[in-house]
Amino acid sequence: MPAAPAWAVRTLVVSTALLALAGVGWLLFFLLLRLPLVTVTIAVALLLTAIVQPLTRWLSQGLPRALAALLSVLLLFGALVGVGFLVGFRAADQLRNLTRPLAAGIDRIRVWLIEGPLGLDPQQVTEARNAVVDRIFRLAPEPTAAASMALYVLAAVVLVAFLTFFLLKDGASMWAWVLRLVPDRRRDQVDGAGRTAWTTLSLYVRGVIIVALIDAAGIGAALLVLGVPLWPSLTLLIFLGAFVPLFGATVSGAVAVLVTLVTNGLTDAIIVLVAVLVVQQVEGNILQPIIVGRALRLHPVVILVAVTAGSMLWGLAGALLAVPLVAVAYRVLDHLREHPPARPEPVPAVPEPVSLEPAPDARVR
Repeated sequence: MPAAPAWAVRTLVVSTALLALAGVGWLLFFLLLRLPLVTVTIAVALLLTAIVQPLTRWLSQGLPRALAALLSVLLLFGALVGVGFLVGFRAADQLRNLTRPLAAGIDRIRVWLIEGPLGLDPQQVTEARNAVVDRIFRLAPEPTAAASMALYVLAAVVLVAFLTFFLLKDGASMWAWVLRLVPDRRRDQVDGAGRTAWTTLSLYVRGVIIVALIDAAGIGAALLVLGVPLWPSLTLLIFLGAFVPLFGATVSGAVAVLVTLVTNGLTDAIIVLVAVLVVQQVEGNILQPIIVGRALRLHPVVILVAVTAGSMLWGLAGALLAVPLVAVAYRVLDHLREHPPARPEPVPAVPEPVSLEPAPDARVR
């Protein structure tokens, strides 16, 4: 029986390896989806670690690494808890009072869409109105649901705090341990890919924070000057919305305009709308390409698909994490393509020893 061609054997081996990797990847992805608390908290811990790592590095110049990491985590979570407490509780008090005015404002928009120049179908507009109003009333949860959600969030916050602390304290040693498990010929390649991933994530997170601060400062200043009742909560919403590319800024800006329309009237709502449009134009055309573009290097279509898929899988958390995950994966694959594993050096052949004795059949003449 003739032997199989070499190319057929290589194709079979590569195909089998790819199928095995795809199976392992799908199993891992399935497990990650089944454990959203663990998955999302690990992702958030990585993002927070990328944010406060420069502070930890600066503090560790005069303090032990563990103490520097602990101080960084305490400062970070102290700021987050303080802002959430001050803004969140104030928003919770005013949100119940605003649900009915918001519904009334949406009704005004519904009447304009039907009887105004657009002349839309009344049934479709009413269905859209009912869906939006239902979502608005769900923003003010019942006490029992709020208590269970608070416990869930508290558990996630504690887990994120512990993970962030140990990543800041032992991140380098953890990565060194991972590299020891990699074969020698691929160690440099994997090390470079990991450092590329971390650099991409750090640049993305810090860039998005700068853009979000500028967005929140610009639109929040307009809300403050106009005296919108919920301006601190709306400013925080605009800041958080900047972390979701394409959709976040649009949705948070629309909420700010709608709240202003209900509370302050049409003129102030138009002023807020102009402020939102100006800030978003500056963000999309100047800030995003300069500050965040060097970290992403992704086409807008890829960003759109990533945000949509992430929101469908994990909701808001998926929308927040989809783009940095895709950006990191793209840069890692690009690094692996440009830096193939080192080839093993050929072992020099050892020359056979030369015998000085004559061969047995040699004849002496």
